[in-house]
Amino acid sequence: MGGGSAGGGADAGGSAAARRFQAVRTSPPELRAFLYRMPKGADLHSHLTGAAYAETYMRMAADAGLCFDVKALTLVAPTAQAPCGDAKSARPGAAAVIADSVLYPMALDALSTRDALPVSGYSLHDQFFATFGRFRAANSVPNSTGDLLAEVVDRAGRQGERHVELMVSFGTGPAAAIGKSFPWTPQAAADLAGTADRLIAAGLPALVAPARQEIDAAEARMRSVLGCGTPAARPGCAVSVRYLQQVSRTQSPGPVYATTLFNALLEAQEPRVVGLNFVAPEDNPVALDDYDLHMRMVAEAKRRQPGTNVALHAGELTLGLVPPERLRDHIRKAVEIAGAKRIGHGVDVMYEDDPQGLLRTMAGRKVAVEVNLTSNDKILGVSGKAHPLPVYRAAGVPVVLSTDDEGVSRIDLTNELQRAVEEFGFGYADLVGLARASLEHSFLPGDSLWSAPGCTPPVREDACRAVTARSEKARVQWGLEEALARFDREIAEVR
Repeated sequence: MGGGSAGGGADAGGSAAARRFQAVRTSPPELRAFLYRMPKGADLHSHLTGAAYAETYMRMAADAGLCFDVKALTLVAPTAQAPCGDAKSARPGAAAVIADSVLYPMALDALSTRDALPVSGYSLHDQFFATFGRFRAANSVPNSTGDLLAEVVDRAGRQGERHVELMVSFGTGPAAAIGKSFPWTPQAAADLAGTADRLIAAGLPALVAPARQEIDAAEARMRSVLGCGTPAARPGCAVSVRYLQQVSRTQSPGPVYATTLFNALLEAQEPRVVGLNFVAPEDNPVALDDYDLHMRMVAEAKRRQPGTNVALHAGELTLGLVPPERLRDHIRKAVEIAGAKRIGHGVDVMYEDDPQGLLRTMAGRKVAVEVNLTSNDKILGVSGKAHPLPVYRAAGVPVVLSTDDEGVSRIDLTNELQRAVEEFGFGYADLVGLARASLEHSFLPGDSLWSAPGCTPPVREDACRAVTARSEKARVQWGLEEALARFDREIAEVR
């Protein structure tokens, strides 16, 4: 399986689970049920705010007394001059919207890609990115981050995911404000090291402690909602959770650089933060024009904090969305300049200069590609034979399947596995390999389970004990292997 597996393990292709998979793979309903139960590795590419469903945002908005602007299709806070009205008003309260059989479907459509074209009148790409501004007000209410975490992490647990790495923005607002206060000049861009010194001296390190407190509060709320540590604990309590700090690439250079530096500082001091990522539409004019500068900023942040893990959205582009000249080098620069260990999307790889050379570089460096099939279909219109997933696999580039924004797209990770089966012919052994690869390329600390000589789960457990004792990554990987073996036994018993 080209670029999909990590380690050996039991012969997944000859197992009872594999035989059951073969029996149901041509029946979508039965395949869905099988894949939902199947143990999974990690979802490595998931934006927290985009992973929550529109229904959740509407409930949060109702609880907080927010309004829904019918014309702008946006959740807004009430003011003395513009309070929330009833269902017939221009700004009904969210609770009134939920109770209205016409307004509620309209709101769900506006806050997601459900029936997007009939609602928006413009492309799915634009509808997708518009949703984030439309539900932003709900993200500002008390406990919102913890409530979103509870929903997303519990959904992961119910599907048998072992680990998630969620893109978040703890403390990035104050960091961006520091960057905004600095006038950006050609000299600032030419001397990124000196500019970093000045930004750090302006107070970035002081923002680390408050950001850690934000994480504490959000996780406490999540654990409370999920009932962790109680007899009523929900499945999400068993999921390993880590965070990737976001940098909005559509800002001016000062805020982008300050946020990048801050995120690297936070990762160095907060073990729950395991990396950083640049987000927002890659085809945005600012993101396109400043792309090279952004890659240099990441490189400087890594030079200062060598342990910084970088996963970058790169190649979330296609012909027609941007001119062909814009498709030539984003993935390569993310890998070679910014030192990205994982690439999010990577859809335009074969439009890059010397794509075969780039594929060899990625395979040699073991740079994984986070493939988001539904997102690529909705945002870029790229799916099936037009998608480069088989190209990456054939070149030996590691690949993982992820969801991107499962709430906005109205999907889950199981759906992405099913698309891989139905569109690309993946078999059970391929899916097991992808699950293992997702944990192998996670940013969990410690050595890989597969680095231990003679460790071939679920057999010869003794050979694996040393690595699982010292490595969190290996322990999570071992948990996946145990779950896969248990799943196979359960399938065999049913038969």
